[in-house]
Amino acid sequence: MPVARRWAYLDHAAVSPLSEPARHAITAWAEAASTDGVIAWHAWAEQVEQLRGLLARLLGASTEEIAIIHNTTEGINYIAEGLDWRSGDNVVTLADEFPTNQYPWLNLAARGVETRRVPTNEGAVDIDRLAASMDRRTRVLAVSWVGYASGWRNDLERLTDLAHDRGAMIFVDAIQALGVAPLDVRKTPIDFLAADGHKWLLGPEGAGVLFVRREHLERLRPINVGWHSVVHDHDFQHIELRLKPTAARYEGGSQNMVGAIGLAASLRLLLHYGPEAICQRVFEITDGACQRLQQIGARIRSDRSPQHKSGIVIFDPPGGNPETIRNRCRQRGVVLSCRGGGLRISPHAYNDASDIDRLIDSLNR
Repeated sequence: MPVARRWAYLDHAAVSPLSEPARHAITAWAEAASTDGVIAWHAWAEQVEQLRGLLARLLGASTEEIAIIHNTTEGINYIAEGLDWRSGDNVVTLADEFPTNQYPWLNLAARGVETRRVPTNEGAVDIDRLAASMDRRTRVLAVSWVGYASGWRNDLERLTDLAHDRGAMIFVDAIQALGVAPLDVRKTPIDFLAADGHKWLLGPEGAGVLFVRREHLERLRPINVGWHSVVHDHDFQHIELRLKPTAARYEGGSQNMVGAIGLAASLRLLLHYGPEAICQRVFEITDGACQRLQQIGARIRSDRSPQHKSGIVIFDPPGGNPETIRNRCRQRGVVLSCRGGGLRISPHAYNDASDIDRLIDSLNR
């Protein structure tokens, strides 16, 4: 990770720096794009398909269930706009979800769909309260795997069981955990998932993943349909709406190939170590950081119990305004964010004790 040469980079929940393999892949793409142009297109397309396979491997899914999209917002809108809603239906979500996992559902109000926003206790999710908000007209339970402003990691198995027991489907915004926490969609049968690649997956912005469980492909009306959506996608003279029998039907037009190529390079790096090992390492780093922070008088807001902790830690600094402290930390080479009313660190597996030393030193100063 080239960023480690200069920064104690503890802000992967915001925008991640690129890995060295991603930088090389993107540089090679730029060279080919400038010297060969369309001659290199088919080689790029093959690399995009390799990304589809890598994402399927990461999730335990089939490649037919994977669409390569631009961002989480796009993925959520494919679900929100594609389902056959009826007036009186409802969606249940959390009141402190990131806006992307609220606005597409709220946008369904004109179609008579209610969005029920269930409060949390400083990020802590009460499953009984969620259950009480659901009824026979609940079509979707929409939740984040990890809360961006709390670090609370949801138990996806319990939430999936809850949704299915109530006759609903579950959508997971996985952007704050995918790549650094294991998930097998065969063992945890979520219905839909979306995530960007520019956070924990160490990829560039503009490339992400949408997972649609195979049995839902026909019930989800495709939007943004284009030349890439049909089985004869390269036969431009043949106009017939025969949609691909896979999630690739949601990839309507030209793709962000350079973004996909960069993401694939980082994903190979992550899969080399595996989500289980990376998750263990991230927990070691964040547990150590919490201990050090408490020693200097910081208050840890994030739940650090084994079943709910994540790579995100929100804390109140021992003194001063969080934004002022964040800016001063950056001046000293430490990158972190302000979220949830406090400071947020989100280290990755490559961070080490020296990065936490720099954080503590900056806070002490």
